[in-house]
Amino acid sequence: MTLAPHDSQQPNPAHQPPDTSRTQEIPTASVPTAPPPPAAAPQAAGAPAPRKGRGLGQTAGVALLAAVLASGGTYALTQANESDTSTPTATTQQNSDSGTSPTVVQGNAAAPDWSAVAKAVSPSVVSIQLEQGAGSGVIVDEAGHIVTNNHVVEGAPSSGGIQVTLADGRTYDASIVGTDPSTDLAVIKLSSAPDDLTPITLGDSDQLAVGNPVMAIGNPLGLSGTVTTGIISALDRPVSTGSSNDSPFDQGGAAEPVVTNAIQTSAAINPGNSGGALVSAEGKLIGINSSIAQLGGGNGGQSGNIGIGFAIPVNEAKSIADQLIADGTAEHAFLGVSARDTVAQDGAAKRAGAEIAQLTDGAPAQEAGIEQGDIVVAIDGESVDSSTALVAQIRERKAGEKVTLTVIRDGKRQDVSVTLAARPSTTR
Repeated sequence: MTLAPHDSQQPNPAHQPPDTSRTQEIPTASVPTAPPPPAAAPQAAGAPAPRKGRGLGQTAGVALLAAVLASGGTYALTQANESDTSTPTATTQQNSDSGTSPTVVQGNAAAPDWSAVAKAVSPSVVSIQLEQGAGSGVIVDEAGHIVTNNHVVEGAPSSGGIQVTLADGRTYDASIVGTDPSTDLAVIKLSSAPDDLTPITLGDSDQLAVGNPVMAIGNPLGLSGTVTTGIISALDRPVSTGSSNDSPFDQGGAAEPVVTNAIQTSAAINPGNSGGALVSAEGKLIGINSSIAQLGGGNGGQSGNIGIGFAIPVNEAKSIADQLIADGTAEHAFLGVSARDTVAQDGAAKRAGAEIAQLTDGAPAQEAGIEQGDIVVAIDGESVDSSTALVAQIRERKAGEKVTLTVIRDGKRQDVSVTLAARPSTTR
C-alpha cells in the first residue's frame, strides 16, 4: 500500500464534469517500516497501540504508509444549500467572535446532524483553481487569508495565476503569502477580499480521540462543496510524502520529505480535496486534509479513496499559518539528531524505536545529554516506534518548547528533558 498525496492539481472546469485526462500524477513516497524483532518468526502487522493521552499509536511491524499528496477528494455528499434547514437533532450557535463560523450543538452525539454541520462550515471552505489544476482551502480570517496545502499552489507565480471561488460562487484573484514545503502548508490571500467572509472556527487537535466523528469538505475532482463523513481512525500517525526531485516539495533542486504526525480518517478523500477542511461534529476545524493511502496501481493511473486519509492537525497548521501571515516564513523545532529504525529489549518485551545514529554538536539533544546509541521510544509519553515517528513528533512542536524524551540506554529506560531550538536554515 502506498500513501498518495491527493493531487491538488486537478482540472476544475465550471459546471462541467472534471476532465480526468488533465490530472497530474503526484509522486508517491515510501514511509519506512519499523524493523521486526529478531525473533524466530516475523511479527505480523498489528493495529495501533494506545498512546498516552492522545489516541492510537503505531506498533512495530505496521507499515508506515507512503503518502500521496491529497488534493484528494471526498465521496459525494453535497453541500447544504442556504435554503436547507437543520433537523431538530442539532442547533447552531454564533461564537463570541461573531465573524467566525457558527458551531453546532448536537442533540444526539451518537447520530450527528451532518446537514447542520455542512451548512455551518461550507461558507468557510473555498475552491482553488490554477492553470494546471485545482484544490481546496480554508478561510482563516476576515482579511482574506486562506490556508491550503503547499502542493496545491506549488508552481504558481507569487502573484497572479490563482483564483479562489467561495461557496456562494463568487470568484476572486489570490496571491501567495508564504509557503512551507516541509509541512506541506501554504497561505494565500484574496486580492480584493469582500467584507462578508466567514472565517472557520478552530478546534483543538490535542483534544481529539480515536473514534470521534468527522466531516471532510472540499473540491474533489472539481466537485466544489463536496462533504463526506467518517471517524478518526488513528492519531499521531507518522506519514511521509515527497522523496524525489520531481516531487512538489522540491526546494533549490533538492527534495525535502514532508513528515506529518497526522490525523488518520475514514472520511473519503480524493484528488482535489487537498487543503480542505476536516471538521468535528461541532463544525470546528481540526485538520487540513493533505494525503491519502493508495493501493499500487498497475496501469499507471492514480487510484482513488480506499478509506484511509490523512490530515495535518489544526494546532500545527495554525502555528505555521500564523508565521506565514506574519512574515512569509515559518520557524521549525530542532532536536539535532539523525536516527534509524531499530528494535530494543524493553524489560521482558521488545519494542521498536528510533536509535540515535548521530548528534549535531551544540544542538539541543547533545546539550541535554542524549547519547549516540540511545533508543527513543516516546516523546512526552507519546509512542515513537521509528525514525519517521521521531521526525513527525518534533515537526509538530515549536522552537523553545520543552519535551521529555524517553530513551532506552543500556537496556534501561530513562527520561531526558530537552528544550527544542529553532532549526537552522541549512539543516533539515
